[in-house]
Amino acid sequence: MTDVQPRRLLRLDIPASACKGSPDDLKDPDMSEQTATPPRKIIIDTDPGQDDAVAILLALASPEDIDLLGITCVAGNVPLALTQTNARRVCEVAGRSDVAVHAGCAAPLQRPLVTAEHVHGKTGLDGPDLWEPTMPLSPVDGVTFIIDTLRREPAGTVTLCPLGPLTNIAAAFEQAPDIIERVQEVVLMGGAYFEVGNITPAAEFNIYVDPEAAQAVLGAGIPVTMMPLDVTHKALATRPRIDAIRALNSRVGTFTAEMLDFFERFDVEKYGSDGGPLHDPCVIAYLIRPDLFSGRHINVMVETGSDLTLGMTVADWWGVTDRAANALFIGDVDSDGLFDLITKRLGRL
Repeated sequence: MTDVQPRRLLRLDIPASACKGSPDDLKDPDMSEQTATPPRKIIIDTDPGQDDAVAILLALASPEDIDLLGITCVAGNVPLALTQTNARRVCEVAGRSDVAVHAGCAAPLQRPLVTAEHVHGKTGLDGPDLWEPTMPLSPVDGVTFIIDTLRREPAGTVTLCPLGPLTNIAAAFEQAPDIIERVQEVVLMGGAYFEVGNITPAAEFNIYVDPEAAQAVLGAGIPVTMMPLDVTHKALATRPRIDAIRALNSRVGTFTAEMLDFFERFDVEKYGSDGGPLHDPCVIAYLIRPDLFSGRHINVMVETGSDLTLGMTVADWWGVTDRAANALFIGDVDSDGLFDLITKRLGRL
């Protein structure tokens, strides 16, 4: 391993596109605006959330890279009734009422639900004026949709993209173990190592809400790529970056800028940073431009038994155990490239 600055992660071993745990069909960095491979089939599993909303919009704006098979919703940032409503609002903003939105699990596998209205507001999408969506909610529940899709599509062709607690994914794996080996990859937002926790001193929110589900997914033996706080805290929605999105002068641009105006106020006050971290879009951006990211293929386990460190992602960054690597743990991002990608793609909608 190369030397790493422990608090800033200035240098990392390898680009994500070269890691063992990254997908085989990643594009050449020089072909970032060209279609080198068929679009990646994905299911977005989400708890919108302003940053979830931007991730969904980025996926919808990138049909040459992303084939969005459907959206499954989970309780997390706000309860399930709001997350499934918010997902449909985002699709309507993008003019994509044809995308199927499915309601999944309303509570973690074994624990009471913890939510984050203090960050996202009482609706989860505070900021813009909201409306009651007219597009219908799919009658098929989210867990069933995940199972049926993985059984229907050719093995190894569907990537799961959880942006919230991993309850739906773990429930699908538990109900239908045969689908596990059919997953191409899980690319998730969650966890932390150097940045530690944002909901407790030790734990990142998505993992903390359902640590048993997170450990089940990490232990499933399939390729996992993690976008922890270590990388997402470098993806700051600064004022110039928000203003560039607003300057798109479109419904999507205005909606996104108004969401980020609200969203950034919590983290700017909390961290004293120049903007709020835009966590979830890193998942979708990685699928489009893996060359923007770098990290290590390491072992990651989740603490499920301690009251003090519940939900902590124990990341063997330094390779001090003999536990086998089970995740590509991303630690750095070209933030200018990330926001350039987001802004240009949202300008298509």
